[in-house]
Amino acid sequence: MTKKKEQKTQKSVPNKAKEELEDNSKIEDLESQLQEAQQSAKDNWDKLLRSQAEMENLKRRTTKDLENAHKFALDGFVKALLEVSDSLTMGIKSAKDEKATIETTTEGLELTMKVFNSTLEKFGVESINPVDEKFDPELHEAVTMLPMPDKKSNTVLEVIQTGFTLNGRLVRPALVIVVQ
Repeated sequence: MTKKKEQKTQKSVPNKAKEELEDNSKIEDLESQLQEAQQSAKDNWDKLLRSQAEMENLKRRTTKDLENAHKFALDGFVKALLEVSDSLTMGIKSAKDEKATIETTTEGLELTMKVFNSTLEKFGVESINPVDEKFDPELHEAVTMLPMPDKKSNTVLEVIQTGFTLNGRLVRPALVIVVQ
């Protein structure tokens, strides 16, 4: 070999070793980055699974709470109606008594009706009793019309059946007789 070739060979050997060291360093760096990426992917997958499990649990709890709300929504209303039932039971018992009079029985029924109406009002139920008011087809249902020269036309003369609203929404219209 010539001297020049020997020098080139000697120079290239350290360069190859240097390149191999750089390549090994790059490989180690890439392997480290790959491990970090794999760990990050594993952590993210675990977070995803936990989030999905939490969402399922939340969905189950919400469904159960909604079912319970539907089941027991009328709980307070029923308890209030039991007071009316108790009053009716006592009224029937006292009406069967030998000392009972029509006046005391009527008074007991009126008191029971008062308790019942206050219970309805407590829960947003209002009665519609439109005697001498203007006929409103949204709240009243005319059963018949009677000519009455001394009364104002299109007013309610008599209520046959009281109507009711629940929180402002019509539940049952009042059945009325209207002046023609």
